[in-house]
Amino acid sequence: MTAPETVVERQLAAYNSHDLDAFAATYAADVRVNRRDGSHFLGRDALRQRYAEQFALGRCRAEIVGRLTEGDWVVDHEIAHGLADDPLRVLVAYRVRDGLIDRVDFLG
Repeated sequence: MTAPETVVERQLAAYNSHDLDAFAATYAADVRVNRRDGSHFLGRDALRQRYAEQFALGRCRAEIVGRLTEGDWVVDHEIAHGLADDPLRVLVAYRVRDGLIDRVDFLG
C-alpha cells in the first residue's frame, strides 16, 4: 500500500510537469472533486477533460507552502501559479484510498 502523502506528491509532480496521463493515474476512476464555488465533478475522465487545456498551455504550477496528514487525508496549503494574473492561495484536501486519490476538496 502506498502512503497517502506519497500519492499526493506524485500527483503534484505530474501536475507541475503537465503530464496529464501521470496526473490522471493518481486518481480513482470514480474520484469526486469538490470545487471552491460549490460545484463538483465526478470521475477520472471528467478530471482529464478539466485539466487537458490547462496542461496543454504549460503554465500551471503549484507550490506547497504547508502540508498536514492524518489517516487517509492530506491537506496542502498551495500557491497556484499560471491560472490567473496573480498567484492563488488555496487549501486542498485529498483523500487517498487503495493507493489512489478518491476525493478532492478545494477549501479556499
